[in-house]
Amino acid sequence: MKQKTALDILKMGHNVFLTGPAGSGKTHLLNQYIQYLKSKNIGVAVTASTGIAATHMNGQTVHSWSGMGIKDSFSEADYNKLKRKYFYQRKITKAKVLIIDEISMLHAHQLDIVNSICKRFKEPFLPFGGLQVILCGDFFQLPPVTKGDQRARFVTESQSWQEMNPRICYLEEQYRQEDSQMTKVLNAIRCQAVDSEILGLVLSRENKPIKSDIIPARLFTHNANVDTINEMELEKINEKPIAYRMHSKGIEPLIKMLKQGCLAPERLILKKDAVVMFVKNNFDRGYVNGTLGKVIDFDKHKLPIIRTFKGKEIIAQPEKWSIEEDDIEIASISQIPLRLAWAITVHKSQGMTLDAVEMDLSKSFEYGMGYVALSRIRTLNGIKLLGLNEVALEVNPDVCKLDRELEELSDINAREVDNMGFLEKRKKQKEFVKKNANKS
Repeated sequence: MKQKTALDILKMGHNVFLTGPAGSGKTHLLNQYIQYLKSKNIGVAVTASTGIAATHMNGQTVHSWSGMGIKDSFSEADYNKLKRKYFYQRKITKAKVLIIDEISMLHAHQLDIVNSICKRFKEPFLPFGGLQVILCGDFFQLPPVTKGDQRARFVTESQSWQEMNPRICYLEEQYRQEDSQMTKVLNAIRCQAVDSEILGLVLSRENKPIKSDIIPARLFTHNANVDTINEMELEKINEKPIAYRMHSKGIEPLIKMLKQGCLAPERLILKKDAVVMFVKNNFDRGYVNGTLGKVIDFDKHKLPIIRTFKGKEIIAQPEKWSIEEDDIEIASISQIPLRLAWAITVHKSQGMTLDAVEMDLSKSFEYGMGYVALSRIRTLNGIKLLGLNEVALEVNPDVCKLDRELEELSDINAREVDNMGFLEKRKKQKEFVKKNANKS
């Protein structure tokens, strides 16, 4: 499905599952729709399954927004306690649209809890109390985190999925990968079609240097390696350190959530020659979340000057991450949008676009890990492969079957909307706005 068709479906007020391969523009489309809703004065709750994903859209975790927190079950007493909290009553009641990004990492039972909470505050006999619900994500990405031998249950297995009966919008255009070989590798992984040719393409980058003055980021499957490597590499540089402290204001629990989800550290220490990564999108200034570079100097205000992988020089100025409600900022943090980038975990790379990476996939331990790592990169030549195991290129066979079904349903939806007359589409979109726009 093209982005324009998906946006038409969203504007008609349908419940939607927005999906597609990594780099197909899902978050970009969500941001377009969020701006549209705000321009029409329609209350939208912007959430995600993880704090990192939430910060990409000035949102919060769905756990925090709903009041569900980290509970795996919700008792009648929990619902009654939540209903007495005016803060939740007000924001859930005012919302007309609920967006949940990175849905692959949300458990089925958690979506059911959110559904039940919304019903308690709004219409009890309608899915999610009558909210338009937009789930966004790709089930080939990392699955929900489970304890012990528990099986991860995707939201498609939830009662809520059946109730909301979402229209499937499967985006097909590719905005991240810049060469056909990279796209071929990723498509093969998604289709469980990794043969000797595909494996050969991946292994062709084994211990191959990347042509760049910038030291590529190292991607690891385990967290323990990352902080140690970054601190050791910074310590090796014989230059004066400059520290930048994060500033915050607003509601304290939400500030805490923003800090947990933000990849920029509370105290950022940089030196000339440090390898860094931008951790926010700012197209006007010439960087995205994942742009790699090196600190080449500091300006007169002691702001770092970064030379990116592609040779562009950027003065890194403080950026803001915020949570908004009814267009009012209720919590925010600000910091230089950088982190040390000699090393990063695969989990934290989700949502990034990277230019150059050394990746060690020899300790991959779950479905989708290699796909997430490889799909961060624009070109095959941007990879130096340090290791690979049997699990790295595997994807969940159940997800492959589901993905084919989703593509077919999306094709049906695309044809239906594309065959709909312009005036009929506009009429439905106007009806949705009229019904949901805030009258005050």
